[in-house]
Amino acid sequence: MNEPLSLSQTGLLRAEDLLSADCSEVSREVFTSEALYRREQQRIFNRNWCYLAHESQLKNPGDFVTAYIGEVPIIVARGGDGKITASINSCPHRGLKVCRSDSGNTARFVCPYHTWTFKVTGELVGIPQEKKIGHAVDKSNLGLKQVPRLESMFGLIFGSLNADIEPLADYLGDMRFYMEAFFDRFPGGLEVVGPAHKWQLDCNWKLPVENMLGDIGHAPYLHGSLVSPQSEQAVEIEDYAVTAVPRPGHASALRLMPADTKAEDLCNDDPSSPPELKEFLTEVQKTMADRLSPVQARIKGMALGVYPNLSLLWGQSTLRVSHPRAPGQIEYWSWWLSPIEAPDHIKAMLRGKYNFPFGPAGMLEQEDSYAWSRQYQGSAISYLNDRPYYYGLGVGEESLHPELPGTIGRCYNEHYARSFYDRWRSDMFGEEQ
Repeated sequence: MNEPLSLSQTGLLRAEDLLSADCSEVSREVFTSEALYRREQQRIFNRNWCYLAHESQLKNPGDFVTAYIGEVPIIVARGGDGKITASINSCPHRGLKVCRSDSGNTARFVCPYHTWTFKVTGELVGIPQEKKIGHAVDKSNLGLKQVPRLESMFGLIFGSLNADIEPLADYLGDMRFYMEAFFDRFPGGLEVVGPAHKWQLDCNWKLPVENMLGDIGHAPYLHGSLVSPQSEQAVEIEDYAVTAVPRPGHASALRLMPADTKAEDLCNDDPSSPPELKEFLTEVQKTMADRLSPVQARIKGMALGVYPNLSLLWGQSTLRVSHPRAPGQIEYWSWWLSPIEAPDHIKAMLRGKYNFPFGPAGMLEQEDSYAWSRQYQGSAISYLNDRPYYYGLGVGEESLHPELPGTIGRCYNEHYARSFYDRWRSDMFGEEQ
């Protein structure tokens, strides 16, 4: 019996070999193919808006953080004029990174190889060897290459290597409704606290993204030690949870609670929380209907994702990015967001709600990481290349909703993932179709 041929053996990249028409079947090679991975860098990461940083990380002139768009290293910095810029972190002389720190404040970046020196906004200002040669070097065209498009919304800074991409507001579309319900729920706003947690996982970048878009179905089972299928939280999820897809690729998982739900029951918090924390969150909750909208005030969010690789865990207030490093390897970056106006003792309580379940040592994080890495191992079984994964739960049952924007599915409907892979297919193969 012959094994099914892989993409590397056939030399063909065809959408119809990878995804069924409705994306209810997804080839295992979507996660393992080196050829697809290389195409993703060009057609997905180089052409879409990608999350880079939060404005709160760049409060002062000279502040900088490093980031990535796919595999492209980026420096995001606030210049002396207060404007935020993004530069490719690669010296135009021999290609080394000119910034080798995750974050900080500086007036200059210096390449370690020949000490070429750049402003934080990317302009070349110094070549020490220039003094020993007979002609001056025109530095005006030798600065760090700039990310051509940079925009922010809700404090989130996005960059794109595609100069012709649509405005960020149009790119997000109705996803802004769900993002606003989280990022604007605290009157004084949110800020990133501390550096990112960073760790490597042996999985494909798309699986953590897909999980955060709306994979409600795994929680009571993979995480049964904390969220059993019979728990009050699991029952609430099955009664009220939906996944919303306002635009293919973006999605949000949430519970839309009844209009008569009490403010203290809408705080997205657990019964074991200290009384001071419950009181703080309840008082914030009471203002949401007037500041945002009555429907947004009824949302108890779980997770959301912005295409291609930004995720948010709502209850733990953590932003995360799945950075691709190889078909079967990612760097996972995670930041904790804190309400700016919260008292310090409240912030300490909220920080624990991030650190215990998530982050590199988090209890639930370990379970997710195990599943994602083992999924990649299963995807790499070449004998099963003719057996695609089934993504058909709830297919065709999603519909419009009278109160929520986008296409809405009940809690275990996998339409959020089907929409993601539909967008992925369009980006990867739209030019051929």
